[in-house]
Amino acid sequence: MGFVKYEQEGFVGIVTIDRPKALNALNEEVLKDLEAAFDAIDLDTTRAVVVTGAGKSFVAGADIGAMSTMTAEEGEAFGKFGNDIFRKIETFPLPVIAAINGFALGGGNELAMSCDIRICSDKAVFGQPEVGLGITPGFGGTQRLGRIIGIGMAKELVYAGYNIKADKALEVGLVNAVYSPEELMPAAMKLAGKIAKQAPIAVRNCKKAMNDGLQVDMDQAIVVEEKLFGDCFNSEDQKAGMKAFLEKGKAEFQNK
Repeated sequence: MGFVKYEQEGFVGIVTIDRPKALNALNEEVLKDLEAAFDAIDLDTTRAVVVTGAGKSFVAGADIGAMSTMTAEEGEAFGKFGNDIFRKIETFPLPVIAAINGFALGGGNELAMSCDIRICSDKAVFGQPEVGLGITPGFGGTQRLGRIIGIGMAKELVYAGYNIKADKALEVGLVNAVYSPEELMPAAMKLAGKIAKQAPIAVRNCKKAMNDGLQVDMDQAIVVEEKLFGDCFNSEDQKAGMKAFLEKGKAEFQNK
């Protein structure tokens, strides 16, 4: 994984896009390394994941040099390649936090949107500038942006192709919080740590219930929730959590 670094701190995995000289731009090699990093995460010893970028950029976009000579068929295949990996992150069993430290443009914004939670530094810049290159967003930008910030604002950003800074991203709901560059990773790790202290099976079921429920109508969605709610009662952690509550103690969850 030459372009992606993986570290483990306790129950938290840290995935870092590491191509700083190219502002962490996504080409086929970076995407393959990103997929490999997620495939290698141990679900038994990890309870949350943080994704960030090396240097001053989160991900500045897809590699324009690599895309400039593509045919229509190659472009579609590249879009599918990136979409499949981002979808894998979106549906990854564990919560994924994007710690956006700089540019999150095009594919970078699309990567951030495939994560469950986005926080950023006050140096972060977001956008889908693809129309200025003669293309559409290709890694889910036309689909996730409207679902996250509302279709009207999403269409404005995509059609006009302009960028927004951290304060505007917070205002429109693209990110949950803004920090100084020095505070960003500690804040991401603190949030990941809070998640990691909860019952892991319950957290995973919450993610699945919320993601799956958004794809169907409310009548079907509550059935999704009911099944995953019931599934929690098969776990030792549910018994430990409720026992600790009733005894006014604190549960140490075992992921079982």
